[in-house]
Amino acid sequence: MFNTGNTAFMLVATSLVMLMTPGLAFFYGGLVSRKNVLTIMLQSFVSMGWTTILWVTVGFSLCFGKDLGGIIGNGQYFLLHGISLNSALGHGTGIPLIIFVAYQMMFAIITPALITGAFADRVRFKAYMIFLTVWLLFVYFPLVHMIWGGGILHQWGVLDFAGGIVVHASAGFAALASVFFVGRRKDVKSRPHSIPLVALGTALLWFGWYGFNAGSELQANAITTSAFLNTDVAASFAAITWLVLAFIFEKKPKMLGMLTGAVAGLATITPAAGYVSVGWAMIIGIAASLACYIAVSYKNKRGWDDALDVWGVHGIGGYVGILLLGLFASKVMNPHGANGLIYGGHVFFLKELVAVTMVAVYAFVFSYVALWLINKITTVRVSEQEELAGLDEAELGEDAYR
Repeated sequence: MFNTGNTAFMLVATSLVMLMTPGLAFFYGGLVSRKNVLTIMLQSFVSMGWTTILWVTVGFSLCFGKDLGGIIGNGQYFLLHGISLNSALGHGTGIPLIIFVAYQMMFAIITPALITGAFADRVRFKAYMIFLTVWLLFVYFPLVHMIWGGGILHQWGVLDFAGGIVVHASAGFAALASVFFVGRRKDVKSRPHSIPLVALGTALLWFGWYGFNAGSELQANAITTSAFLNTDVAASFAAITWLVLAFIFEKKPKMLGMLTGAVAGLATITPAAGYVSVGWAMIIGIAASLACYIAVSYKNKRGWDDALDVWGVHGIGGYVGILLLGLFASKVMNPHGANGLIYGGHVFFLKELVAVTMVAVYAFVFSYVALWLINKITTVRVSEQEELAGLDEAELGEDAYR
């Protein structure tokens, strides 16, 4: 009944995407000071548990249930009701619906965890847990349905291969809203305490991203291999471009800059990975570092305390990636896709532009309002004394290093 090759491939892809959340924990953990390592890592790891609970109870159904008004799915899959061992995904993939549930769950786990880098060192764990819950329910789940679950944006013809809108733009602009609401850290001179940890996190993210992008084809075919290669090519071109930019403007090649560039390239190629040629993937990688480097520099000039550059890397990376998809997509590379602007698809480009802009604005506004409301229930930001002492001690009563 099932295609065993495609099913095995999706099991591997799901495992790779799962690995990305611990990778993010190490990436963020190395970027913060020693006194906040466990707190930022916990914010990633707790999503693996809590988001899973939300996903199997209500999330999958809200994302992939029968369409309600083009915005959200119905309750047909609550508690995964009606999904048996013999339930198939369809779409010609030949894989069990169960593995699709698991694969999409890994996306849901990492997306809100991305936001945490923006408000590192200064948000209470209780407030974060409430934010994590409402953000998934009112931002992530509706976006998944609208684009991947047959909702209004899907019906309109918007494409997003692996999450430029759904994952990176939504999380990145939500992160920017949290920066404005929470405010600057008291210790704004805080520096990364372990670049080797950042390197380990980058390696895990890069490795897992093959499952993130190539796995989004949901089967093993030529488009899968194209997405796989495009992922690595864009990340590599972006990493070297950032290294060159650091050498030009900061007078020294920077290890941290190269790692940041790689992640920027990965985020930017994500929406286009299965729709563009490898030549365009090279251009996307270069453009990713240029755009994200400028965004991070602008953020620094404005004094926005996006602690770990979530907006500059993921928000701008996802936004630019969608625009480049609108430019470079080709039906030659994927007959189920569309032709971008350079191939005559001006309407498609405009749809991508409108969709990513609307989502960015919605994610920003909702996140700011959500934090404002949460602050009425429980104080979002820790006290100055707790912040200076470090959240590992103040919030968790633990130390990363003794």
